[in-house]
Amino acid sequence: MPDVIVRVSSAEQISRIMRFANLEKIPVTPRGAATGLSGGCLTVNGGISLVMVDMNRIIGINPVDLLAEVEAGVITIDVDKAASKYGLFYPPDPGSLKTSTIGGNIAENAGGLRGLKYGVTKDYVNALEVVLPTGEIINTGTKTVKSVVGYNLVDLMVGSEGTLGIVTKAVLGLLPAPPARASILATFADMLDAAKTVRDIVAAGVITATLEFVDNVTINAIEDYLKVGLDRSIGAMLLIEVDGQQGAVDIEAAVVTGVCNDNGALSCKQATSDEERNKLWAARRAALSSLARIKPSTILEDATVPRSRIVELIEAVKSIAKKYDIMIGTFGHAGDGNLHPTILTDLRDSVEEAKVEKVIEEIFIETIKLDGTLSGEHGIGITKAKYLKLEISEDAYQLMKRIKKAFDPNNILNPGKMFLT
Repeated sequence: MPDVIVRVSSAEQISRIMRFANLEKIPVTPRGAATGLSGGCLTVNGGISLVMVDMNRIIGINPVDLLAEVEAGVITIDVDKAASKYGLFYPPDPGSLKTSTIGGNIAENAGGLRGLKYGVTKDYVNALEVVLPTGEIINTGTKTVKSVVGYNLVDLMVGSEGTLGIVTKAVLGLLPAPPARASILATFADMLDAAKTVRDIVAAGVITATLEFVDNVTINAIEDYLKVGLDRSIGAMLLIEVDGQQGAVDIEAAVVTGVCNDNGALSCKQATSDEERNKLWAARRAALSSLARIKPSTILEDATVPRSRIVELIEAVKSIAKKYDIMIGTFGHAGDGNLHPTILTDLRDSVEEAKVEKVIEEIFIETIKLDGTLSGEHGIGITKAKYLKLEISEDAYQLMKRIKKAFDPNNILNPGKMFLT
């Protein structure tokens, strides 16, 4: 538990707090909406919990430069809503977009369903206002399309999990909203056929806006929860969306349908109305909450591999689940190689807890063997710190620690995250 909770409303307030905390060596942990899955906002060493949800102003939308200027506590979907008034949209769309904050998205470099075509948070952060652990307020980045001036501190801050500085304001890139889109639901008897289809769609030259994989365990959990009419008997389904100009959308939808059928799809249907489309995507976004209803403990992982190896990752997860006789529901952004194997268990049982630790470690080992990464979008935080050296060499690990010390000499900002030693 924190020793004190402080709600802040300006960078100047945070600056004063950080100067005092640095002087007295008091730990400070920034906290937004607390939707993170790696424990980034938890006060490991007590101290100050710095709550930033009151810093929620959308300062402005620039429809010519395609920019939004916002405070860190703005809810992700509210940026998109503000942009939509100008015919624009904010592409990053994490599963928590209705509750997560921009500051948290930046800290974790949040991804989302549209990552395959549109990228992730780092691709849309142009400039930042940041309070350093020692209290200085810096502005880094520009509002221009191009800039090569000094070290790229914006990219260093994005994904640093609140360990190097506290983001208070951001200038974010926007894009024109695509005028047309088509959503497709493809079902498969076997989840490996669905995984092969993911690979083949990209190989066919179509970069879909979204390309989501959902296995049988997750399908049944969603159907139990929402009762939207999903077929419980299928091995897996793919939810696919293409967008752009109408002519291009029609062509790409036809190519996607052909690839699905070539890979033995049981069915391949296109949504015929916004209502039907929204129903499909609501089902996908409910995957985690649906799975969480099955067992007392839900552990969602974030394994990511090159999309060419997505089939191997799914096979590995399936094999590990069978080996340890444990239920795993797998879903995720298969188009960019990012899957979320979700372990359903009861951590009150010490035998189960020991088994789960082995399952997680084996999933990560297999992921690294497949040229993958421990985290595609959720970060290291507390939960993955002990696995970091599976991916990062000792020299790189020590370099990261030296960077941390340069920014935060007294290790007061979000301590206990990422680094165990």
